[in-house]
Amino acid sequence: MSRIGKLPISIPENVTIEISDDKIKVKGPKGELSLTFEPIYVSIKQEEKTITVTPKNETKEAKSRHGLYRSLIANMIEGVNQGFSKTLEIKGVGYRGSMKGNALEMNLGYSHPISYTLPEGIQINFAEKSQNILTVSGIDKQLVGQVSAEIRSFRKPEPYKGKGIKYQDEIIRRKAGKSVAKKG
Repeated sequence: MSRIGKLPISIPENVTIEISDDKIKVKGPKGELSLTFEPIYVSIKQEEKTITVTPKNETKEAKSRHGLYRSLIANMIEGVNQGFSKTLEIKGVGYRGSMKGNALEMNLGYSHPISYTLPEGIQINFAEKSQNILTVSGIDKQLVGQVSAEIRSFRKPEPYKGKGIKYQDEIIRRKAGKSVAKKG
């Protein structure tokens, strides 16, 4: 049995949950999320202010989905209550980003600016007085991570000068440049 799947999920005061045959809807102060699950593998029950996920049988599929659905539901509850965010840092001379309507426009050293249209439910905020630190936020954990990874992929950080887009807590392993041999 999954160690994560065994843990009950506590429901905060300002979150409401509706569980139907194969769908769970979570509403909170930040928005609403829904998840379709497979009832042949797991059963989801709500008692007072907790939710428990139990596998229906002992098959490999049921065991693997047990912890998965528990984590997905816990992430949905945290997302509609608090939200998720990832901070990215743009490093390099002349590298910067700005918002143009619903699109993120970035100058990353290419001959043209890169425009990235944001999916619904995602917001990007820049740090005060800076066009180089941006925060991707939203209620869906998977979508926030996916958008952050796509933005980072436009110019990954390189190991010599560290130029590019990196996560704020990411550590870039630096390499030494060329060494010149002395003539003697």
